[in-house]
Amino acid sequence: MLRIDHYDIHKNVHVYRQGKINIAYDVNSGSLHILDDKTAQFIWEMIRVQKQGLNDPDRIFTEAGSHLSSTEKKEILQELAELQRDHLLFSPEAERVEPVYPVRPVIKAMCLHVAHDCNLRCGYCFAGTGAFGGDRELMSFQTGRLALDFLLQNSGNRPHCEVDFFGGEPLMNFQVVKELIAYGKKAADEAGKKIKFTLTTNAVLLDDEVSNYLEEEGISVVLSLDGRKEVNDRMRPFAGGKGSYDRIMPHILRFIEKRPSASRYAIGKYYYVRGTYTRYNTDFYQDVLHMADRGIRRISVEPVVAPPEEDYAIRQEDMDAIKESYDILGDKVLEYMNTEKEFTFFHFNAGLDDGPCLPKRLSGCGAGHEYVAISPEGEIYPCHQFVGQEKYKLGSLYETEKLNKMIVDSFRKAYVYAKEECCSCWARFSCSGGCHAANASFSGELTKVYPMGCELQKKRLEVAFYIKIKEREQRILV
Repeated sequence: MLRIDHYDIHKNVHVYRQGKINIAYDVNSGSLHILDDKTAQFIWEMIRVQKQGLNDPDRIFTEAGSHLSSTEKKEILQELAELQRDHLLFSPEAERVEPVYPVRPVIKAMCLHVAHDCNLRCGYCFAGTGAFGGDRELMSFQTGRLALDFLLQNSGNRPHCEVDFFGGEPLMNFQVVKELIAYGKKAADEAGKKIKFTLTTNAVLLDDEVSNYLEEEGISVVLSLDGRKEVNDRMRPFAGGKGSYDRIMPHILRFIEKRPSASRYAIGKYYYVRGTYTRYNTDFYQDVLHMADRGIRRISVEPVVAPPEEDYAIRQEDMDAIKESYDILGDKVLEYMNTEKEFTFFHFNAGLDDGPCLPKRLSGCGAGHEYVAISPEGEIYPCHQFVGQEKYKLGSLYETEKLNKMIVDSFRKAYVYAKEECCSCWARFSCSGGCHAANASFSGELTKVYPMGCELQKKRLEVAFYIKIKEREQRILV
């Protein structure tokens, strides 16, 4: 018999309908199941009854399944019990553990702000059009060298480190970028390590010389584009107001031609084109398809995080349209699969296969203790979205023994079980409690989640699980 005594079904089994199929996600095992309508309805009713405060298993089984005959109910319970014995559905809840960290932070990744200046004036820019609330300036080679030394010296026994050249627009400081790549490779080799370099660019300056250099050096690249010309140009103009699409799209297309075999996701040498959608384009699936139809194969489009008073900020009344876009996009990923237009959408990577271990799923990105950002003047922050915010400043490259331990600890403690809304959420092991910066922007607290971000993350996961199932079905049929 299915055992649900002292078992919170809603917390540990997520049942939903997507693309005309019923899907059950077992939170603790990561298993996915297709359910017939009667079984799905039965589990939904068990959850409803349990939420009403009825916890006695026999009474739950009696109250739920009003649409079933006694024989059907018995057969369903037997099938669910078999899956439970195999730890595939209604599996035991994972033991509550807390992340354990070394006393001295071990840093694995760094965001180098080589340019606090930009040649675009994006309307939604969290960096204040590149200056991050300060002066427009470029990082010197000397500061960048100190940053790379700091990373290598504080990476512990990790053989691999990561560095992302960021801005503003880092190609405005391209000579220093090249010098730092040469220095970093040599320094890492001498330390018995390797550094994976990534460069995030708006592609305005991505000419043939730059593209060839990035390809020859094996630098991963994140390219910014919001999609359709009218959508991109509304939020991503030059300083004079002229749109950037006609300038950057040819650069992007020429660059990605050099990388036909780039990694599907952010491993190895890769590229992806990253956009931002606002309430002006809640039909952003059309922007993704516009890019796919132009030959772009690695795409990420993310919701803007903005103060509610901004005209472009996403509001609760936009959520239905946004979710519909994800639904359509999921079907389009499947439709384009195994055709010349096949593409991957970054946020439909469910991470069920060979994903991170449970402690890593609890703690998320590691901002503030495993990942840091460095400003042009050498100040250290928890991540690129906190740069310029004095209350989150960790210290300086010039006083590395005086890192603010209280800030480090606050980020270490902002894991899933420290967030009340996350403790009973079915997505808790997949989203790690959301983005620290989005949470802090919304509530002023790292441990209070941004509700709309949470809602959208769960929607993306539902579509991702659906795609996973359909991909498997297609492999079986081939």
